[in-house]
Amino acid sequence: MSTHAKRERLLLADLLETAGPDAPTLCEGWTTRDLAAHVVVRERRPDAAGGILIKQLASRLDKVMAEYADKPYEELIQLIRTGPPRFSPFSLKPVDEASNLVEFYVHTEDVRRAQPDWSPRDLDLVFQNALWSRLERTARLMGRGVPTGLVLRRPDGQTAVAHRGTPVVTVTGEPSELVLFCYGRRSAAKVDLDGDENAIAKLHETKQLGI
Repeated sequence: MSTHAKRERLLLADLLETAGPDAPTLCEGWTTRDLAAHVVVRERRPDAAGGILIKQLASRLDKVMAEYADKPYEELIQLIRTGPPRFSPFSLKPVDEASNLVEFYVHTEDVRRAQPDWSPRDLDLVFQNALWSRLERTARLMGRGVPTGLVLRRPDGQTAVAHRGTPVVTVTGEPSELVLFCYGRRSAAKVDLDGDENAIAKLHETKQLGI
């Protein structure tokens, strides 16, 4: 079974460790310490992690996040590196791969691309295909709030329709870059946008698609 999520987990932990607790990230308002706390809470505190998606639980999430952010930074890094406890669904390899592949890839790039000297990684085709598979399955969900038609396109011509409508904006890039674009990392994503100028402007105003 593929272990892309595990690889990205370890890379993220290494990058966070190297960057230190006060480095910037692409997550607006978050330092590397905040990002590390988020990753740990998501995996280890399901009682609070629901606040990521459910607004009514956001205050509890903020409280627990603050508690974890106050922990020694080295402890947070070690918790990320060692992974979730055995009783967590995330400890199951299929669940880990399905739930964390995109999560850890995006957050790894959140750390890497916040630095002034970053450059895109040379990702192998198997990994790109794994990211594309996730995009194909979630494109409609992610594009549900988009004010224009939206098509995601790989350089080889494969496409996924994120939202049906007109005018249409086509976003072209490697799956890894399309993932970053869809998750709101617009300024750092290496993609080309083609379509009506007003539609492109509206799309840029949508910080994060659908999710």
